[in-house]
Amino acid sequence: MKHYIWAALWAVVVLVLCSIPSENTASVPKFPGIDKLVHTGFFFVFTVLVYYGAIRKSGTSKPSFILSCKVVLISFLFALFTEYLQWKIFTYRSAEVWDLFADAVGTGMGVFAYLLFHRSYEKVDG
Repeated sequence: MKHYIWAALWAVVVLVLCSIPSENTASVPKFPGIDKLVHTGFFFVFTVLVYYGAIRKSGTSKPSFILSCKVVLISFLFALFTEYLQWKIFTYRSAEVWDLFADAVGTGMGVFAYLLFHRSYEKVDG
């Protein structure tokens, strides 16, 4: 678990922010689509942090396909969990399919970024 501490802390931050009623954020400047952008950003960071923990735990210098699948699965399950909470528990928030899509986009961006930067470090070191 020690390798995933940053991902766990970020997950707590995401859960807290997802539980805040929308009217409490009235003073924050907004534009159309900011909610989706926030979801994408949350899951981009979460995915990179889960990847970081998974790579550190496995002790490998190369991410495997199986490891990537596990990271995507963890991120997607967390996305489902946050949307479920907004649907059933935080009923003052709305659960939307498009939020889940934005979460998936953030996850995909996180996987792409991690793999891209990981590959670039391999070439510099090698």
